[in-house]
Amino acid sequence: MGHEERAWRVARDTREQPSLGSLNGSVPVRQTGSWLRRLLGFLGPGYMISVGYMDPGNWATDIAGGARFGYTLLCVILLSNLMAIVLQALSARLGIATGRDLAQACRDHYSRPVGFVLWLACEAAIIACDLAEVIGTAIALKLLFGIPLVVGALITALDVFLILLLMRRGFRALEAFVMALLGVIFVCFGIQIALAHPPLHAVLAGFLPTPEVVTNPAALYIAIGIIGATVMPHNLYLHSSIVQTRAYPRTDTGRREALRFAVADSTIALMLALFVNAAILILAASVFHAHGRTDVEEIEQAYELLSPLLGAGIASTLFATALLASGLNSTVTATLAGQIVMEGFLRLRIPDWARRLITRGLAIVPVVAVTALYGEAGTARLLVLSQVVLSMQLPFAVIPLVRFVSDRGKMGALVIPGWLAILSWAIAGLIVVLNLKLLVDTVTGA
Repeated sequence: MGHEERAWRVARDTREQPSLGSLNGSVPVRQTGSWLRRLLGFLGPGYMISVGYMDPGNWATDIAGGARFGYTLLCVILLSNLMAIVLQALSARLGIATGRDLAQACRDHYSRPVGFVLWLACEAAIIACDLAEVIGTAIALKLLFGIPLVVGALITALDVFLILLLMRRGFRALEAFVMALLGVIFVCFGIQIALAHPPLHAVLAGFLPTPEVVTNPAALYIAIGIIGATVMPHNLYLHSSIVQTRAYPRTDTGRREALRFAVADSTIALMLALFVNAAILILAASVFHAHGRTDVEEIEQAYELLSPLLGAGIASTLFATALLASGLNSTVTATLAGQIVMEGFLRLRIPDWARRLITRGLAIVPVVAVTALYGEAGTARLLVLSQVVLSMQLPFAVIPLVRFVSDRGKMGALVIPGWLAILSWAIAGLIVVLNLKLLVDTVTGA
């Protein structure tokens, strides 16, 4: 056994600081009873990570894809969601098998300079994600209540108090808050899809791949954007930690069972995310593309046109309400991810309110400055930039994750089988290549 493997096992066995501290193993789960009743105890973490798969960055790409190409890119949303299901299952596996979250695992495995670089990259991604949340929430507040973007961005700082309240009530309170808002988003889009009456055969056909996705440069660009905006790097850190909040037996049998329930939880939740992302694109296709408005690309454009084109005044309000729920939801997961990353990489603990204020402050400042200098068009470009930053960080999370779960010395009996290792490396390679292309195209203006 090499030095790195010994260090990993010592760190794993001593667990000088379990991930999320006192929240680790704090949620009781059933050891007996029917499969469904036992699953209910594990439901929650999957819904928290699903939030990252329906943020404002996804909204913008889905709207643009549906408006320009109708239902054609639904197959890309399905592909990206299937890749997300695999990667989140790997993240849960790492946390359950090793008792370490991805940040702690990186600190145990890599040298201090490498770990520091990985930490900086992940912090940049969290700030970029928070930037998208600030913009999305500010836009929603403007659309619903007429609040100026700058004021709306400043109001988002108040979510610090919401996070503190929920954290004091325990981890289940956090999950209940997230799941309630996900329910609001689901209902809002369900009603909008019912109002739009999209042709079922066209929707189903859209989930089948067509050559146009690859042969049409414009379609390929948006397809890459959809994939690039789907898998959130901080979600991989987050999931590997929060699955450990369940009080399952820390034995081989207990871990195997916990893994089955955790994967079921995340798969069900990500299917909900698939519905939301597909609904945004279907809505854009059936309302904008069908009426020849292929130029719609931004969230505010979509809001302004939905009600007139659908002939239902409530449509735009439902759209903005879902956007607000999405922005509020993301504040919980961004805070937790920031805490996990900082503690995992640096062993540094700071009060939750201070951590949240720092992260949110770093996101609010550029939104306020850009809006004041360049207006709302500048804010839209800032949203695109946030997705590029996320794309840049993604390989730094995906590659270590796949490497760790493929290593029997680290994973023991829960190491992934050969076929899953091949699939995981293929997904990692595809995501890296597509994100690099998206980055190059964005920088060069291609």
